[in-house]
Amino acid sequence: MQAELFDTHVHLNDVQFANDLEQVFQRMAEAGVTRALCVAFDVPSSEETAAMAQSRPGVYASAGVHPHDAGDVPEDYLTRLAELARRPGVVALGEMGLDYYRDLSPRPVQQKVFREQLALARELEMPVIIHARDAFGDLLDILRSDGISPAGGVMHCFSGSWEVARDCLDMGFYISLAGPVTFKNAPKLKDIAARVPAERLLIETDCPYLAPEPCRGRRNEPAYVRYVAEHIAALRDTPVEELARITTANALRLFRIE
Repeated sequence: MQAELFDTHVHLNDVQFANDLEQVFQRMAEAGVTRALCVAFDVPSSEETAAMAQSRPGVYASAGVHPHDAGDVPEDYLTRLAELARRPGVVALGEMGLDYYRDLSPRPVQQKVFREQLALARELEMPVIIHARDAFGDLLDILRSDGISPAGGVMHCFSGSWEVARDCLDMGFYISLAGPVTFKNAPKLKDIAARVPAERLLIETDCPYLAPEPCRGRRNEPAYVRYVAEHIAALRDTPVEELARITTANALRLFRIE
């Protein structure tokens, strides 16, 4: 019997899936991926993911604003996110955070919008999905000074050092690993994959981006999370069925899914 997998970070509302979404869902099922969390990046995508969660069994949603989109938030964005967060199937706020790699929004604006969403998560007691790229110093400073939701959260598609991972774990976060852990030139990620405590480990694709080996260079999709699971299982010297069981249980616990 094939182990059931939970892809904790997908963007199935992306335009890249517009022409073959049904086939994507079929391949997902064939690969044993029984659940997926469709993650938003702005208010319109938050509405789209919430609608998908209500119409698709096994699909859940988040509501939030990505740092790339922080410069374009409407004045009432927090009110709209709060309303969406209460809809069936919406299980987290995010993805939110800081991205100093692409700097598509001014850094002070990224920080302001991140802090506002953290405050909303604390108010609603919802878990957060954190995006961080080349910004862990400021991100951890904000988390320490402002505080995190009592429901915790996840560092998605983790790209930091083991020292940063340890700080995040100490704050109560889960660590989620995606396709880059399978890349040959990623020794630090492989080390982290082997060292993260089993009860704090999640897996994801971040599709349609960052397809894992052996699919690198192609559009990513939820079915490919199996390659991530198989690679991490090998690094941890654990049967992939056991890794699937553990990471699915972790996701259900974090996102409070029955």
